[in-house]
Amino acid sequence: MEDQSSDAVCVIGAGIGGLVAAALLAAQGCDVTVVEKESHVGGKARRLNVDGQPIDAGPTVFTLRDVFEDIFQACGGSLSSALAIRPAQVIARHAWREDQRLDLFADPQRSEDAIGAFAGRDAAIGYRNFRHEARRIFDILDKPLLRQDKVFWPLPLMQRIGLSRFGDLAAIRPYESLWKVLGEHFSDPRLRQLFGRYATYCGSSPFSAPATLMLIAHVEAKGVWLIDGGMSALAEALRDLAQSNGARFRMGETVRHIETGPRGTTGVVLETGDRIAASNVLCNADPAALAGGRFGEQARSAVGASPRRGRSLSAFVWLAHARTNNTKTNSAGTTAAAGGFPLSRHNVFFSPDYRAEFDSLRAGQTIADPSVYVCALDRTAGDTPGEAQPQGRERLQIIVNAPANGDRHTFSEQELDQCTQSMTRSLARCGLELEPGFPHRLVTPTDFETLFPSTGGALYGRHSHGWAASFLRQGAATRIPGLYCAGGSTHPGAGVPMAALSGQTAAREVMARLASTRRFHPAAMAGGISTRSRTTESTA
Repeated sequence: MEDQSSDAVCVIGAGIGGLVAAALLAAQGCDVTVVEKESHVGGKARRLNVDGQPIDAGPTVFTLRDVFEDIFQACGGSLSSALAIRPAQVIARHAWREDQRLDLFADPQRSEDAIGAFAGRDAAIGYRNFRHEARRIFDILDKPLLRQDKVFWPLPLMQRIGLSRFGDLAAIRPYESLWKVLGEHFSDPRLRQLFGRYATYCGSSPFSAPATLMLIAHVEAKGVWLIDGGMSALAEALRDLAQSNGARFRMGETVRHIETGPRGTTGVVLETGDRIAASNVLCNADPAALAGGRFGEQARSAVGASPRRGRSLSAFVWLAHARTNNTKTNSAGTTAAAGGFPLSRHNVFFSPDYRAEFDSLRAGQTIADPSVYVCALDRTAGDTPGEAQPQGRERLQIIVNAPANGDRHTFSEQELDQCTQSMTRSLARCGLELEPGFPHRLVTPTDFETLFPSTGGALYGRHSHGWAASFLRQGAATRIPGLYCAGGSTHPGAGVPMAALSGQTAAREVMARLASTRRFHPAAMAGGISTRSRTTESTA
């Protein structure tokens, strides 16, 4: 007789990767239990209350909508029915000084025209060429790498791409830095800075990351979307999708350790002493937590060590409820347009010396004159003149890059005040002022280390420096049979759609293992995962 727990899967962590895997596995008949130490799903995609307002405290940019459409369809759902989603017309608004602003648009021709007006005809041509190169890199790597499990060396990747397309391996430009290659397209240092910022999407430096990361620019150019309720709403929709297919959630419970036996994983033990039997365990946590023994000694050997020098960036994140100088409230309590920086949904305020920023980060220091990202959660990402502005205070998420030293350094109140002052100076240089003493909560690398142990607060797993970065990132399978990894710290990388792809890959690995141990034949299902057919299942 088949072991009653042979189809049982325990997912540790309800981040995006874990939720996607849980939904896909449950939809294919697996007995899925998700254990989450927090009271909410989403992992980094969470909300915190500030001044009585719920503010997104995690990722804010939603791209590659097709990834999620496929996932919902494979689970018998519909993304458009589950969530209200609309396209952003303005991808992001950028500023260097009060008189230097540049928007990138969903319409690439509008972006090209805007760049030409900002930096001249040659810059517009450079952008066109850059956009085409970024698209080519994405097209080369999308199916062979991003949507499959990791490869361990260039040759297997070349086999996936196709040996007849040998020139494509050179075309992804893994041996040149992003900053260097951007210089081939843009002589204006501001534009190199703008497109170099995409390296920070995976917690890396444009001066050390490979030019391959140009593909991130194409991911955004394919479409940025706004979700009513933010990324937390996406996480909740994925939870509902998993539950609709039978997955169970145990919230506010912590895993003490992962159990293993001679043939691999056998289950997990919770801090309460409860045991969940499972022949497959999927860990939606940074692999550093496994290597650091956070899930017990038996699981420590599942992945390689995570050296501090390999960590990606962390961040200071201000969750603010504040008035800006772009709005004003009159005596009647209504708000009218004022002077100052006209916020869009996504805004970037650049420092005058980008290299100095990353020199500071490499040295483990906070940045004296930082670039700042501001997500104005109550703003649209349209560009219609006379758009209604938020009334009074508005919800802002403000991010400055920081070193991942949260396990070695606790920030004093004086240091935190200095960080806040540096951030507000950078905004003011570009024309945005926040009200004095604005209500906020500051999340530091130390806080992120508490949330994501053994990382130092690194938010993206390993950094993406050097040509071998993709081969060093942890994949779905581990050294222990039946133990898998998923999430933004694993292959294919950081970001909400990449975390979802990691969950998809991990689910495929689990189903392949289950199929190899069953006495019946697997059947192909939507989403590219194999499982037993319902007819076979009912008669087994």
